[in-house]
Amino acid sequence: MTRDDTLAGVDSRTVDTDRLETHVLESGGNGRADGEDRTIVFLHGNVSSSRFFEDVLADLPAHHRAIASDLRGYGDSETKPVDATNGLGDFAGDFRALVDELALPKPFVLVGWSNGGGVAMRYAIDHPGAVADLVLVNPISPYGFGGTNDTEGTPCFDDYAGSGGGIGNDGFVAGLATRDRSEEGQTSPRKVLRTYYVDPTHEFDADREESYLTGMLDTATGDGNYPGTSKPSDNWPGIAPGETGVNNAISPKYCDLEGITEIDPDEKPPVLWIRGDSDQIVSNASLFDLGTLGRMGQLPEWPGEDVFPPQPMVDQTRAVLEIYADRGGEFEEVVFGNTGHTPHLEVPGDFRDRLESVLGG
Repeated sequence: MTRDDTLAGVDSRTVDTDRLETHVLESGGNGRADGEDRTIVFLHGNVSSSRFFEDVLADLPAHHRAIASDLRGYGDSETKPVDATNGLGDFAGDFRALVDELALPKPFVLVGWSNGGGVAMRYAIDHPGAVADLVLVNPISPYGFGGTNDTEGTPCFDDYAGSGGGIGNDGFVAGLATRDRSEEGQTSPRKVLRTYYVDPTHEFDADREESYLTGMLDTATGDGNYPGTSKPSDNWPGIAPGETGVNNAISPKYCDLEGITEIDPDEKPPVLWIRGDSDQIVSNASLFDLGTLGRMGQLPEWPGEDVFPPQPMVDQTRAVLEIYADRGGEFEEVVFGNTGHTPHLEVPGDFRDRLESVLGG
């Protein structure tokens, strides 16, 4: 499948790999005389698609080849179930197949946003030396999403209750399934886009908002995709991760990316960690984390700070990257003010400047 509504300078096509029919957006690749052109690949987050990077592709210098792919079950790529017991391995494996099919020169620059940041970390772990620079944009914690209580990723409960497919909002999932484009309700996809994906002070261009909303609505829902299955638990809040679906793949039961610190020092890519200071999705007090909601009194019978505090997501990422640096790597943390979960949309000029500094080597 291809799109006929892309921005000027951006092409759309579907690539048939040995794992997945993968839709990609592409720009640039014209090269320049001094040979300083590079390949940069973008991986989107949960409940989104390559549409969220289309503006970046359109604005990057044309001599760089830029690619943004749709992960399985998102955008215009093929929908296949996600085996959560392999963490983010299905997504990383699909990406490896795409890299091989496109014969991308290695190493290349890899940019991962939110869940895509986790996929990017997993790819770097599985394929050391294949990534020249790793750019993490508001990435999920290396210890996944939900149900851990310290910077070492210690689970609140042995069965990882409070994370996985069961913590998704039913109203939001229903809105995705019915492709609801309305502005009504606190959990409508459009409301979530405007309220949580960006800083509340930010407003989208009307045409671009419609494209981003389409990118959200092109999310496959159900037990095998978003949000996934769950199991009953004797621990609060009564649900534990299942074995299929996206939210289970990022549960700390299956998602552990601390292995990035173990990459050989000679193969560790420099890491640029970009985040917004008002991110409400990935933060030390995420409004999508049950510990935060319990502290706010939004969930009954919360067991308290000692048992189930808000997950310190940002602190966990920083702690792992500090170990990464201690073991021969390097990282830089860049924080954009008055910016939420999508710096590439909210402060595009600043974001592009940072990317071009990486691309410039």
